[in-house]
Amino acid sequence: MRLRSRMLGRWIKRRMPTTLFGRSLLIIVLPIALMQVAVTYVFFDAHWKTVTSRLSEGLAGDIAWAVESYKDDPSPESFAKLSQRAEDSMSLSIAFQKGRKLPATRRDPPVLFEPFFAPIDRSLERALQERLDDPFWFDTTRYPAYVDIRVAVPGGVLRVLAPRDRAFATQGHIFVLWMTVATVLLTAIAILFIRNQVRAIERLADAAEAFGRGGEMVAFKPHGAKEVRRAATAFLAMRSRIQRHIEQRTNLLASVSHDLRTPLTRLKLSLALIEPTKRTADMKRDVSEMEHMIDEYLAFARGEGGEAVEAVRLRDLIEEVCEGAVRAGAKVSVEADPNLMGEVRPNALKRALSNLVMNAAVHGEQVAVAARPRPQGGVEILVDDDGPGIPEGRYEEAFKAFGRLDEARNQNTKGVGLGLAIARDVARGHGGDITLDRSPLGGLRAVLRLPG
Repeated sequence: MRLRSRMLGRWIKRRMPTTLFGRSLLIIVLPIALMQVAVTYVFFDAHWKTVTSRLSEGLAGDIAWAVESYKDDPSPESFAKLSQRAEDSMSLSIAFQKGRKLPATRRDPPVLFEPFFAPIDRSLERALQERLDDPFWFDTTRYPAYVDIRVAVPGGVLRVLAPRDRAFATQGHIFVLWMTVATVLLTAIAILFIRNQVRAIERLADAAEAFGRGGEMVAFKPHGAKEVRRAATAFLAMRSRIQRHIEQRTNLLASVSHDLRTPLTRLKLSLALIEPTKRTADMKRDVSEMEHMIDEYLAFARGEGGEAVEAVRLRDLIEEVCEGAVRAGAKVSVEADPNLMGEVRPNALKRALSNLVMNAAVHGEQVAVAARPRPQGGVEILVDDDGPGIPEGRYEEAFKAFGRLDEARNQNTKGVGLGLAIARDVARGHGGDITLDRSPLGGLRAVLRLPG
């Protein structure tokens, strides 16, 4: 029993709306619809059926009177008076069909209207059975404004055409119509109000996503309900603090770059003027390594957030990156559709791919780069190598800044452990990510995913 309850709960959860708009609409519309259904049911059950039953009993009583009056005196003169009295006082049209018999079958209502006519037929049939001793037959569907009732009498059939409103309450459909109109109207109002509130949240989400990707911020101001405006105001304040922090860091990096590169330049000039020896060669190598490390630190801290997003052909960009790796001595193959496009920051993506490709080239002899569209949208770029790889449990550790997995892969002596960290930072700045996996070539596979 408990298992069935859990399965039912999961089934309901899977079919519930996933968006805030859908859930809010369901919260408002579902109770209204249930209330309308309940009110309609109570109306038909407690009022409409009662009124119909009483009307049917009254009509059955009039018909029983007419039948008994005819049986008391079946002469044409007496029947003419009976028919005229019934027409004037009861709005009943009575005709005597000599030698006729009751129909063998009853006309069924259309399937669409069967739930509506079934209570009427049951009520009228019950009333006629209580008041008449003779066989009878009736039809509530043949004529739009009348009910056809026939009673077997000696010598033929007494046919009575009664106005429909004498057999049952005819205004029930008006009530249902008004209830339906009210439900539709309330639903439309709910949609308008909910959509207005959800749009404010969507705008806040778009602004946060644009800021997170480092793109240009569209004009945004707090809008919507009090809670949404409060969240938007908090976001704007947070954005301002982050922008101030970025500006301060940029100014600091500019100063550091100037202060460190100036003495490095003097050292390089001094070493260039000194007579070449083994010691000076070592010193030049140290200065070059120091300059490379400074470049890596500054690149990691600076990021690529200021670059504009452009639509580029990914194959051309990948081949440009791989040309540099080939010139450095790597064996690289490229597989990508020439028409595959991507909305990216070109220089940032080049830097990320360069780090991935060069990292693969350092640790393997064969490097394969492929780009392909993703089934759920966007693209992914795969960089494979045939090197020693990284243990699966240390994939995330490889992305940590300044991390060096010496025992897993032979690290580049010039590296500072920022290549994968920079690449992931670029990918996430585009709204994507980078993950590691086992390569079909036997080494490491880096998968760079970009959104559509």
